[in-house]
Amino acid sequence: MSKHEATTQQSSQQFPPVVAVLGHVDHGKTTLLDTIRKSSIADREKGGITQKIGASAVEIEHEGEKRWITFIDTPGHEAFTKMRSRGAQAADLSLLVVSAVDGVKPQTHESIEALRAAKTPFIVVLTKADLPTKNAEKVKQELLKEQIQLEGYGGDTPIMEVSAKTNLNIKELLDLILLMFDLHHSPTYAQDVNSNKPLEAVVIESKLDIRSGARATAIIKNGTIKIREDVQIDGQIFKVRTLFDTAGKQVESATVGEAIEILGFTKVPAVGSLITNKSAAATASKEEAKPLTREMSYQKEVEHKGISVILVADTQGSLEAIINALPEGIKLVQQKTGAVTEADILMAKSTGSILLSFNLALKPDIVSFAYSEKVLLRNYEIIYELLDEIKDALEGKLQSQMEQIFGSAKVLAKFPFEKTFAFGISVLDGRIARGDRLRVLREDEPIGEATITSLRIGKNSTSKVEKGHEAGIILSGGLDMQVGDVILSHS
Repeated sequence: MSKHEATTQQSSQQFPPVVAVLGHVDHGKTTLLDTIRKSSIADREKGGITQKIGASAVEIEHEGEKRWITFIDTPGHEAFTKMRSRGAQAADLSLLVVSAVDGVKPQTHESIEALRAAKTPFIVVLTKADLPTKNAEKVKQELLKEQIQLEGYGGDTPIMEVSAKTNLNIKELLDLILLMFDLHHSPTYAQDVNSNKPLEAVVIESKLDIRSGARATAIIKNGTIKIREDVQIDGQIFKVRTLFDTAGKQVESATVGEAIEILGFTKVPAVGSLITNKSAAATASKEEAKPLTREMSYQKEVEHKGISVILVADTQGSLEAIINALPEGIKLVQQKTGAVTEADILMAKSTGSILLSFNLALKPDIVSFAYSEKVLLRNYEIIYELLDEIKDALEGKLQSQMEQIFGSAKVLAKFPFEKTFAFGISVLDGRIARGDRLRVLREDEPIGEATITSLRIGKNSTSKVEKGHEAGIILSGGLDMQVGDVILSHS
């Protein structure tokens, strides 16, 4: 190694490289990181898709020394183009993950464009190299058509085949990451990027936690962040209350190259915002202070069109990704992170909106309240399912599914009747009629549906029972209701 290279390595070694992992959905990004950090995140993800930016730190031995690498696992689905781009911009270098079986796909192309825009050096990683159906040469030719100057083909972009399943070239990839990081930074890197310089941290994920309030994950690009110090973001001053490292351990501070979760914000920060020292507030640009301008302008553009939607998501990153993937014709009445509340349902009712939540655990009483207020509430765990139903809504399909709740009742008694059961009910709201479709809720959870085949008040058959009255019913389909169940009559 030359003296220049040795000096470079010594100067940059004190800070871990920040590495963004980009690529098409299902090309093995998270599985690759699982192998590196010996975790099982991929198995826990809905639909096998990473749906928010995650960060993790791993320690390895490189040339006889302990070194750290901070990874940003960016989502691969097309809706997260902006998040991928932001991940590249927050990184020192990147891994462009491409399946050696499937080759270049649409999000591969988008990832390449994001890397070019960020001017980030990167390594091409061909995954699934253990599979007999791999065709590395074909994939390389596809990459050359994307104007990627690969090593071995007259260029200087490294390319490596790996297998997360067999650990093929995993250690070699980590060594290559550190070598590239060392060689792409000048001997003055340690002076240019310094833990004693003013703080610069990029928010890569944020959300509203119902217990701890607004929180965000950030990558430290310069300086040091400490608990109990005042910092600013988007023109707002706040005190850092708590810091967690990527392992979930509470720490006192974080410095260059580290990913850190921060608590103490007065409101949920926008993904892509810059956290700086309090003294930097006066110099923050108006553009930096308004990272959600496109979302706001998008809302204005579609304000007069189509279907009204209230959107609640788990994190700010998910919210942004969904908003930027919404088709034309959507009127976004309200957007937020956190839990769905009764206020959201009432807002949806008053504005005639569909209420959509993403990756949230809906409370049973909220589901029941939405039913009673005749508000269509849907929760999704995979983003493209949400987007598909939005498109259906624009075509009139989802609106035709919107229910009308005619009434509700509580089951008071159950007794055998011929070869089935009859049930005594008390109508709580609206009316219950013969022929109605019923949804049965047990402890606020739906357990099934049936149709009323017989409705009686005393011994007399009737077609309808109003609020405040009791009746006996027999259902079709043999649904086994229990005393205490609630039934909803709907269209």
